[in-house]
Amino acid sequence: MAAAPVAFVLKGYPRLSETFIAQEIRSLERRGLDIRLYSMRRPTDAKRHPVHDEIRAPVVYLPEYLYREPGRVFRSWRTARRLPGYADARRAWRRDLARDRTPNRVRRFGQACVLAAELPAEVRRIHAHFLHTPASVARYAALMRGLPWSVSAHAKDIWTTPDWELAEKLAGADWAVTCTRAGHAKLAALAPAADRVALSYHGLDLARFPAPAAARAARDGADAAAPVLILSVGRAVPKKGYETLLAALARLPQALAWRFEHIGGGPDLAKLEAEAQRLGIAARIAWRGAQAQEAVLEAYRRADVFALASRVADDGDRDGLPNVLMEAQSQALACVATNVSAIPELIADGETGLLVPPDDAAALAAALERAIRDPGLRARLGAAGRARIAASFDHAHAIGDLARRFGL
Repeated sequence: MAAAPVAFVLKGYPRLSETFIAQEIRSLERRGLDIRLYSMRRPTDAKRHPVHDEIRAPVVYLPEYLYREPGRVFRSWRTARRLPGYADARRAWRRDLARDRTPNRVRRFGQACVLAAELPAEVRRIHAHFLHTPASVARYAALMRGLPWSVSAHAKDIWTTPDWELAEKLAGADWAVTCTRAGHAKLAALAPAADRVALSYHGLDLARFPAPAAARAARDGADAAAPVLILSVGRAVPKKGYETLLAALARLPQALAWRFEHIGGGPDLAKLEAEAQRLGIAARIAWRGAQAQEAVLEAYRRADVFALASRVADDGDRDGLPNVLMEAQSQALACVATNVSAIPELIADGETGLLVPPDDAAALAAALERAIRDPGLRARLGAAGRARIAASFDHAHAIGDLARRFGL
């Protein structure tokens, strides 16, 4: 018997930085799940990954700002207020609003009214990706419609949402999954029962990231005509630690031959470019901006070292288990990263990569110099990283538990 259709609530769709969500949706579709996508924002990325074009699920865009679609919001509210669970949803929302008096909280209730009013009758579950705003919309709408709801928690949503809100959402959700041991420990402690939250790594679709065909050149930073290429992929936001990475690059010996390439968008990009100019290393850096998956894969294969200086931002935001590290390791690319959050769940220092403390430019520079000068070390770490991904982070295995939770 086929599983009932499920509505997925997403903050934005499609997004280049959330490949892991698109990968999950496509894998669940292949196993027979009928998914309907509801996005709280329209896309802002100019490019798409190939997996987005393979997803069959229709997408409905909820009103990002209620005042822009007043007619739709008013009609939906009139429909929603006649639903049997509307009073419960309104009470829950008013309790939340009393503790979080922001326009954002009002907007989520309006979006939930639209979702509850427009949701097809055959949809029997609502599932949110992220425990912050998408889970708020899913929770209110599920209460209105009298449906079970569930959630996938990731990183920022776990570490920047107040504990009272996490606890209440976990108490109301049918089940929750999260993708790191660190996140699981926090959520399990807040849930009404520890088994309400399960650990489920995203894994990587190795069919999209096959092993590279050719071995890398043994560059060692001694030849200016053959510099070692350091790559980083990530949004230019505080938790990615790019200011520390630039400071580390500036500490490398002047005679060492290296180039740095960054792929990703983000609000801090112009500031980082200016910082590179100030540090005197701008001529060695290429800022590529956001790229589709094919270009990112080609960059992994060209690079000699992958670097990611993740850190805990001032607001508590941090990475979970960055997908880009798994992607880089799938290409046998030696990784230098920080021992933040769930990164040590993937990388063992000195075995499958090199780890340093966050916000420590000197330690990061030393690890980068070590990797630059030693192509044999890079080859060993890259091969071990590839083996680790294949053994423990293959998406084909990781998706099984989630599929069962949806009744497949």
